[in-house]
Amino acid sequence: MNILVIGGAGYIGSHVTREFLDRGYRVTVFDNLSTGREENLFSDAEFVRGDILDAESLSAVMQRGFDGCVHMAALKAAGESMLEPEKYSVRNICGTIGVINQAVASGIRCLLFSSSAAIFGSPAYLPIDEAHPKEPENYYGFTKLEIERMLEWYDRLKGLKFASVRYFNAAGYDVRGRIRGLERNPANLLPVIMETAAGIRSSLSVFGDDYDTRDGSCIRDYIHVSDLASAHVLAFEKVIETGESLAINLGSETGVTVFEMLEVSRRITGRPIPATIAPRRAGDPPNLVATSARAHALLGWKPQYSDLDTLVESTWNVYRDVPEKPAS
Repeated sequence: MNILVIGGAGYIGSHVTREFLDRGYRVTVFDNLSTGREENLFSDAEFVRGDILDAESLSAVMQRGFDGCVHMAALKAAGESMLEPEKYSVRNICGTIGVINQAVASGIRCLLFSSSAAIFGSPAYLPIDEAHPKEPENYYGFTKLEIERMLEWYDRLKGLKFASVRYFNAAGYDVRGRIRGLERNPANLLPVIMETAAGIRSSLSVFGDDYDTRDGSCIRDYIHVSDLASAHVLAFEKVIETGESLAINLGSETGVTVFEMLEVSRRITGRPIPATIAPRRAGDPPNLVATSARAHALLGWKPQYSDLDTLVESTWNVYRDVPEKPAS
């Protein structure tokens, strides 16, 4: 079958692209390379450079006859979204409306949407399942939730089937070392730690050490990006098989604190990794841990690489040879 991966040169998108290719799919990547990288493109996938906000280029590529489309082209920094909601409205909401409309017009059978645990906000209970109340606490999460609601309407009104795949903190790199393009201006914890270990940053900030957690820092559920990628393929195949849309939470079901991630990174890299305590960020819940029971039952999916050592080791294997920034 033929798959279009929008945002397929990005960090997560390149791993999803690789997984579809490994499983024998024909893949086309559509990316504007604003955050994606050319070194994340594969010779066995076609590449089309374009932007989801350019209706003409989006329409041209989507009319090529794809069975499915993976939509991963979005802004994703929760803190930034609270300061610049305008950017997130245009890129995440308006851009996705264009993708959905073109998917309908092109007869695409299934749209895989990269959603987020941020749609849930602070947990009313743990672990977070699919039935958990959806009350996002940052604007990024709001955009993802609104898109999920739009997809439900398009399923009812236009018959567009979808899978909403909700991430709980993607981390790690391909364990076989086939993907080595670094994220541009990363905001997530592990790449920031790795940049500090590699000397790209002089130190990192820990945003809050007074949360009601076991060591005062935030707890998050980190899942290896290759495990996420395999879930995308399984979700697509399930929607095609059943003709029913679905929404699933994907996490390792194990919570890791900021300080625990930092200490494991110091051990594996052998670097001191300086860190300073900074004020809490707006919209940061203290604890987010998923249950992936529905993905286990529905897709037969289980994470293989999401233990903390593999997350850190696979990331450090990419960052260890990055040249340090010259001294100013």
